[in-house]
Amino acid sequence: MKHIAFSLPTGIGAQIGGYAGDIGHIVREFSKYFKAIVNPNAVNGGILSAVNSNMYYVEGYAFDEFLCGNLNLKYPEKPNKIGVLFDCTIPENILNVHINTISALKVVQGLDILKPIKTKMPVGVEFSINNNISSGTILNPQTLLDGAKELLSSGANAIALVCYFEDDADDDEYSNGTGVDPIGGVEAIISHFIVKELKIPSAHAPAFFDIDISQKLENPKVASECISSTYLPCVLQGLEYAPIFSSDGISVKDLEYLIVPNGALGSKAVLGALENNIKICAVKNPSKLDVGCDKLKSSDILCFENYNDCLDFIKKD
Repeated sequence: MKHIAFSLPTGIGAQIGGYAGDIGHIVREFSKYFKAIVNPNAVNGGILSAVNSNMYYVEGYAFDEFLCGNLNLKYPEKPNKIGVLFDCTIPENILNVHINTISALKVVQGLDILKPIKTKMPVGVEFSINNNISSGTILNPQTLLDGAKELLSSGANAIALVCYFEDDADDDEYSNGTGVDPIGGVEAIISHFIVKELKIPSAHAPAFFDIDISQKLENPKVASECISSTYLPCVLQGLEYAPIFSSDGISVKDLEYLIVPNGALGSKAVLGALENNIKICAVKNPSKLDVGCDKLKSSDILCFENYNDCLDFIKKD
């Protein structure tokens, strides 16, 4: 079976996939025919997840490193032991909801999740949108690293990070399905840091001060975020079989195509794929970025009007 990579960069306001799991059904369609390496943003949908057994759930930093030929991916023979690290500033009532979520996933789906721990100090998350791109900072990354190392010493081989977002992240344009995810950028920074430092699968779920479930009709693109009080389920389900980084796993040489929005062709993943002679499928999917086929000319870049055309092409190739 062919291996493909399906990328939907975080925090760029992609018309399809820039919200809450709204490209998941498309990724699932591709995975019917190919082994698909996906970044969490392409399949995470709050309480829902589009991930399945034909996908490699790979955090963004590791995704880029894989496409650049710097690491290999190996599907685990048994479910990962997942450690959960909570920001110590999460209020008790919010924390209890997340712990109930963990308990439910352990009982209903049998996920192997260790006893969660808290950071020793506040993480200090700050987020913003600069030049229409989601961004942010973490004031105390060391406390995240220390907590993650403690979980590794307890037997975890994948880590879910839950940081506290004290500031209101509501954004009318995003809620209406037209803007940029205001926290997507800093979420990527958080998970990139841990994966880069520890070389393990990891992903992030935010915890907010308000856990009220919306009772009004929402835009379908963000609906999955409005039916749960925690974003942790999709992260834990993704990490259950997230690939480990291993010298005997698949490499970029096993990959045939990278699928990415046309306009987002300036990423490290795309440039790495081109260096390794991987064909790029650039699909029309407007975002806040503007590095498209017209600016990055290469015979290895194929342009498509939609994802169905792209899928049909790869199936026939």
